Amino acid sequence: MIHKIAIIGASGYTGAELIRIIATHPNFQIVMLVANSKAGKPMAEVFPHLRHLNLPNLSKLEDVDFSGIDLCFCALPHKTSQEVISQLPKYLKIIDLSADFRIRDPKAYEKWYGNPHIAPETQKEAVYGLTEFFRDEIAKARLVAGTGCNSATGQFMLRPLLSADVIDTNDIILDMKCAVSGAGRALKENLLHSELSEGYNAYGVGGTHRHLGEFDQEFSAIAGKPVKIQFTPHLIPANRGILATGYVHGIPKDVHATLYEAYKDEPFLTVLPFGTTPSTHHVRGSNFCHIGVTGDRIEGRSIVIGVMDNLTKGSSGQAVQNANLMLGEDETSGLLMAPIFP
Repeated sequence: MIHKIAIIGASGYTGAELIRIIATHPNFQIVMLVANSKAGKPMAEVFPHLRHLNLPNLSKLEDVDFSGIDLCFCALPHKTSQEVISQLPKYLKIIDLSADFRIRDPKAYEKWYGNPHIAPETQKEAVYGLTEFFRDEIAKARLVAGTGCNSATGQFMLRPLLSADVIDTNDIILDMKCAVSGAGRALKENLLHSELSEGYNAYGVGGTHRHLGEFDQEFSAIAGKPVKIQFTPHLIPANRGILATGYVHGIPKDVHATLYEAYKDEPFLTVLPFGTTPSTHHVRGSNFCHIGVTGDRIEGRSIVIGVMDNLTKGSSGQAVQNANLMLGEDETSGLLMAPIFP
């Protein structure tokens, strides 16, 4: 069965990544692309690397007829997304790639994103989109909230360890290196080549990064008590990729065994042999996440390293994985492309 797909926000990086993935999906057909700022333009003009595909021209949201659409991806900025999604037809299945429906508590959302949530009733039906941990709920959902790319990486590294109680919940440090595409396609001074290249910098320092809202929410739910991790992200001069290094108090072999057991049957998550460290080069352009574990020189401490492509497994690939579940397709359909190397 062919499922008809719409993408709102198709002129951004995650929108383009959705198109790239869906182009080879056997049962998904893109019939509608929305980008108000570039309405009327062909996708080949906005993203020349998609020139070979037979795609509809970009249109304005108000001109869209959603009848006959099976699923809509919404790849808009936060705040804008909740405004748009609250006005979409109630029968429409939706996957939101913004931050607007990730935080279950509207007060916590306001704390982290600086504005009140305008669609709290819609928020109540949203299912958190970390596929490997919420499969059953996602399959039955109308609205799925995609995770943040940073928070997805950290959660894949740490969720099983918290569930198995093999690490100290009061002693978790997460150091993350993030590629520039995670900041979106909008023009920003700090993202100019001359400002970014040949160096990297920390941002969201001291517990101000918004993805901490997801870490607090999810880790505290697992542990059954408040869990606050130390988290510092860094912007690196690369187009794609996330590399996160976690420092935890736990016996290294137990940490490795716990992660291996949790993910041994997962198609997209690979725990490397003990002592092997992953590289972003080995997951670039793919829906895979690699995790490595090694011991620290300090006895009883472990180092956990996770890598993924922020645009694929961290966003658009995860969204397609969830769409497969929502539409009754094989979860891996359209997503088994090999990483791009070198």
